[in-house]
Amino acid sequence: MTTKQIGFIFLSLLASGAAIAAPKGLLPNCYTYANLSAPNAPPTVELFVLIDQTTPLGSNLQQAAADIIKPFLKQGNAFSIIQFSAFTQGHYTDVLASERLSQLIEQKERNAIGKVQLAKFDKCMSVQGANAAKIAGAALRKAYAGTTSDMAKSDILFSLKDISIMINRSDANEKVVLLVSDMLENSSITTFYANRGVRKIDPAKEYSLVKSNNLLGDFGGARIYVMGAGLLSDDAKLAKGVYRDPKTMLVLQQFWKNYFQNANGELIEFGQPALLNPVQ
Repeated sequence: MTTKQIGFIFLSLLASGAAIAAPKGLLPNCYTYANLSAPNAPPTVELFVLIDQTTPLGSNLQQAAADIIKPFLKQGNAFSIIQFSAFTQGHYTDVLASERLSQLIEQKERNAIGKVQLAKFDKCMSVQGANAAKIAGAALRKAYAGTTSDMAKSDILFSLKDISIMINRSDANEKVVLLVSDMLENSSITTFYANRGVRKIDPAKEYSLVKSNNLLGDFGGARIYVMGAGLLSDDAKLAKGVYRDPKTMLVLQQFWKNYFQNANGELIEFGQPALLNPVQ
């Protein structure tokens, strides 16, 4: 199956709303399927897609997130899709999908494997990308379906600290985080809102609150890309959206850049709301 065909399946799945459950561990290990010993090697890259359920996305941004995931569905990689939110009824941090794609067998090793086992392995590998796309698509649909701007709180900082434990424990050679969120904390600790808009925060003061409340996580050296920063619920309700002062958005970005730097991560791009460069 070609990359183009896999991409078509992935996009069609998002558009169709096909009912496909996506619990963890759905993707078969092709080595196990072919009764072969799996290599003891970590994933080449693991992509973590974190979706804030208090940040409803338009169809264009939803599709953009799907497009970002597709190139990561390669042999030897892994991916996890996680939703997070305020801690209210029916909304909580949840791993919707966590899968690893088998790596290819080196040619010199293939020569020492029987034809029947190789045929089974190759058959499994030929559909693994498409199956991974189905699982990822189902997880994205479930996360998008649960998003709402009606929740009174948004515990981003606490959720990120919680999720960072999973990211830090990953043994992947490289870790990439796609964080889909408005990045507007609204909790008992602090709020980044003012008058239904984005508040011009003091990055140093807000970071001191993070430290004093022990909300700093550890992202294990991950590269982090934010999509959706500054999105407001009124953007979808008003024809012209809501104006965001560039200076206000700049200090918001400065806060998060400092936060991730001190949480053993690197903020590569802060999409306001869309990302302008490839995620890699």
